[in-house]
Amino acid sequence: MDHDLQGAMQDTRARVEARLDELLYGGPERLIEAMRYAVLGGGKRLRPILCLWTHDMLAERESEPVLDVASALELIHTYSLVHDDLPCMDDDDLRRGRPTCHVRFGEALALLVGDALLNRAYEVIVEADWSERERAWQCVRTLAAAASHRQLVGGQALDLEAEGAAPSAERVEAIHSAKTAALIRASIVCGGASAGATPDALQRLGHIGQRLGLAFQIVDDVLDVTRPSEQLGKTAGKDVNARKLTYPAVFGIERSHRQARAHIDAACAALGSWPRSARLQALARWIGTRLH
Repeated sequence: MDHDLQGAMQDTRARVEARLDELLYGGPERLIEAMRYAVLGGGKRLRPILCLWTHDMLAERESEPVLDVASALELIHTYSLVHDDLPCMDDDDLRRGRPTCHVRFGEALALLVGDALLNRAYEVIVEADWSERERAWQCVRTLAAAASHRQLVGGQALDLEAEGAAPSAERVEAIHSAKTAALIRASIVCGGASAGATPDALQRLGHIGQRLGLAFQIVDDVLDVTRPSEQLGKTAGKDVNARKLTYPAVFGIERSHRQARAHIDAACAALGSWPRSARLQALARWIGTRLH
């Protein structure tokens, strides 16, 4: 990875980590401990970085509480991971190189952690000090739709239904457009909304986010079958063992590589219409470099 990009990602990640640390307080002590364990246990923080860098691409200065929006995205993402890892879902015992939340704290408390993080995310946005409240409502509406039964939750339902199913290109894209791409798309759209982007710009950003979300999932699917658990920070080969409907299962590894590159190329081409998009384009390219 380019050292400038790596440094910029680390600086942004540190800002997000510090804000997340400030936001997780109050409530029963054991619940807060489990919430902090789930949220502050590492991670790429890709969604907050996408949000913040999209805002920076469009705004001359950070005039709205976009850091709170970025942090809310990470809270929702972590909630989805905690619930996905539960025995009744993907049944995984390793996340970000550590025991999953339900392994560490029990299944019942892990379920409550997910519930709490989802609600805390919306609370963080609406309580922030906005100068233009309409931007806050745009972000809340965007996140609510992305996390809804039509998107993230619906994608998980489709994923469970598809276990052991015959390979289907249409079905695998439907699953991952909802389960993964929706929140990555929302990250970029929220960055634009917090910067006051026009409806046309928000639509364009949504298409870019969709491309990057699919590319990210394709790369994740490939890595699941080509990298060991120590490198992934989660259980390798889990998708194959569970007979999940993944991109390699449908298209094979080489074609999956090509699809990821095509999505990234299209996203970068679309970003090129904004003069200050170089850093965001570099981040988009980084998604693909994880395959090397």
